[in-house]
Amino acid sequence: MQRITHWLYDYLIASGLSETTSKYLNMLALLLVLIIIAFIVDFIVRRILLNIFSGFALRTKSNFDDILVKNKLPRNIAHIIPLIIVLEATPIVFSDFLFIDAIIEKVLQVFGIILALRIVRSFLNSLKDYFKTKPRLKDKPIDSYIQVFMIFIWIAGIILAFAVITEKSVWKFMTGLGAISAIIILVFKDTILGFVASIQVSINDMVRIGDWITFEKYGADGDVIEINLATVKVQNFDKTITTIPTYALISDSFKNWRGMTSSDGRRIKRALIIKQSSIKYLTPESVESLKGITLITDYLNNQQEKINEYNTSKNIDKTILINGRNLTNIGVFRKYLDTYVNEHTGINEDMMIMVRQLAPTSQGVPLEIYAFSSDKRWANYEYIMADIFDHTLASVPYFELELFELPSNLNNDSNSIKLLN
Repeated sequence: MQRITHWLYDYLIASGLSETTSKYLNMLALLLVLIIIAFIVDFIVRRILLNIFSGFALRTKSNFDDILVKNKLPRNIAHIIPLIIVLEATPIVFSDFLFIDAIIEKVLQVFGIILALRIVRSFLNSLKDYFKTKPRLKDKPIDSYIQVFMIFIWIAGIILAFAVITEKSVWKFMTGLGAISAIIILVFKDTILGFVASIQVSINDMVRIGDWITFEKYGADGDVIEINLATVKVQNFDKTITTIPTYALISDSFKNWRGMTSSDGRRIKRALIIKQSSIKYLTPESVESLKGITLITDYLNNQQEKINEYNTSKNIDKTILINGRNLTNIGVFRKYLDTYVNEHTGINEDMMIMVRQLAPTSQGVPLEIYAFSSDKRWANYEYIMADIFDHTLASVPYFELELFELPSNLNNDSNSIKLLN
């Protein structure tokens, strides 16, 4: 071997060159040959591995091998054999330069550690992409778990690299590392908080990818598209992206709409405010007039019969309308709305349907419709709700009721005050 590696050196010495020049030229020639051999071996091994993976991809139904190729795992593995060849050949190339040989060996060892990290990263990224193709794992924070593994692996790689460079054992290096643990905790504070938050979010099933969440503190209102170790990305309905710290999901309050999307309907909860001055008892003539409204004809007939029986049995003096039992325009209107909402085709009949009267306010008496639309899609939900309230608003005058609204002159006075100020 000595004769083979020093043939150029012997030739140069025989040609009359100095010993030092001959050594350098011999080293450079061997280094050039080694580099060429390493590139050739790397190319051949890479082609072989790619063909092997392609063959597996054709024989298997799983797309995991395709994902491995996409994340460059075969390419990174192919670098191992050339690296081993270079490591073994380096002492021969630099046999006359032991100081350079020691430095090159350390560089190659560090490169080997980096290569190992790249291989692990390619494999973990492949697992991440593969798990995301599985329906039951698609909404899980896979990115967070992969990032946690990568953090520990990078820390281990950095420790090994420093141990190689300083020529100290890993255990001694880790012992010294304990002295600066406070600094490490400070530097990786957000990462540690994100790691703990990711675990709690996953275990408690607080947020999944695809969930619609509303987080007023961060101005987020849209679908979760990514859950990482440090951040959660939300695509708002205006297509902007809001980034939220992962630990904020457990430290602050937010609204997750998953319960609504997984239920059988989307809630409608909206009220009309009726002017109190328009509420009154219905006279017999008014009741007869309202019987022309089909939805409440049977109700009015039944109620009027019961009321007349009661008032007659109690010998109530009906010359004054307040005496005895009576129908009110707001009560009949509430019954009309209840019947109308129950028969609306856009309302889920199997869920809560209610038209209720809320406590009177300084503005009037709120009459609230509480129901669930059968279609949960946003546009269709809004259409159903608008359709119900279009009809409701238009039907108010038929019951001799009025809706509360600020007087126009009051609005003008408020605007004048603002202008004066």
